[in-house]
Amino acid sequence: RLRLHDGKLIKDRRYHLRTYPNCFVAKELTDWLIDHKEAPDRETGIRLMQKLMDHYIIHHVCDEHSDYKDAKLLYRFRKDDGTFPLSKDVKVFMRGQSLYEKLVSVEESILKVREENSVKYQRTFLGCEMVDWLIQEGEAENRKEAVELGRALLEHGIIQHVSNRHHFFDSDILYQFWINFRRRRRLTELLNENSSRALSESPDSPFCLRKLNPDPGNTSFLSVQTNKEIKIVSAVRRSSITSLAGNSNPYFSTTPALVFPPVAECNPKSVLKRPVTTEELLSPGAPYVKKTLTIVGDAVGWGFVVRGGRPCHIQAVDPGGPAAAAGMKVCQFVFSVNGMCVLHLDYQTISSLIMTGPRTLVMEVMEAIE
Repeated sequence: RLRLHDGKLIKDRRYHLRTYPNCFVAKELTDWLIDHKEAPDRETGIRLMQKLMDHYIIHHVCDEHSDYKDAKLLYRFRKDDGTFPLSKDVKVFMRGQSLYEKLVSVEESILKVREENSVKYQRTFLGCEMVDWLIQEGEAENRKEAVELGRALLEHGIIQHVSNRHHFFDSDILYQFWINFRRRRRLTELLNENSSRALSESPDSPFCLRKLNPDPGNTSFLSVQTNKEIKIVSAVRRSSITSLAGNSNPYFSTTPALVFPPVAECNPKSVLKRPVTTEELLSPGAPYVKKTLTIVGDAVGWGFVVRGGRPCHIQAVDPGGPAAAAGMKVCQFVFSVNGMCVLHLDYQTISSLIMTGPRTLVMEVMEAIE
């Protein structure tokens, strides 16, 4: 975005007697991506910008197009018109980035190489040292507030206990930053998200997130990728991946581990008795009722699996999870997620919306009338 401003691709533009501030022409931007080697061809450039639209980073100036078209249409970065969604998760992420930059740029930083159980960890800090530093730098008024900030950073996957066994405490427990905020990513890395997702998630569960087993000598940490990394809280998530790996409980592994179970290559059979189209759901007099569910995620997720596409349906629900408590049932169809209609989306896109959204999830579902 800043490079486009510097290159004058983003500027006020006039169209049909109306001036649109801080916008760019899609076709010109595609040319720019190729000229600056951010994309090898126009098709890749279009896919890249569509990714930015999917992540609510850019949008059409009049919101008349939900997809990115390589044409003389005007688009704008949401940060340039104040519509970028600053949710609590994004604010915590930005706070973590600010603290990280502050820590690595000063001499005599509290970030040091330390050893625990004969394993060396890079750029670590003690919990009590971080609390002292936050108060000293005016980032927190007292120790209680500093601990709350540390806990928020840990819960959003920005810092972690070096062996992932403790929450954040004002003590001599050892922690490290889990995200390397200084690693600059190329835009084309956005297109590799699905391939990396395949390593950490079973095909039947878009909500399974598991941490990589950190290499003791690793100095690069986890690099900034999608917002789903902000959501990583614990090593074990509710997911039917555990049942496919041989665990008797299909939603929660009773033996937490940081290593991956074998990746399943099969999809479970759909719980739907027959395919249902969007037109059928929305037709007048259809035997379906719409319900609104408010689901507050816990430390291991929301507790359900969504499958299919156009429309998606609920494939499985953890009977002891937040989704079940909110009234979610299998075979319900997903109508909207946090106010956005998703009937035309596939389950991978819907899962991305959920993972990058707030922990409190508001979903509209359509349920067959018995």
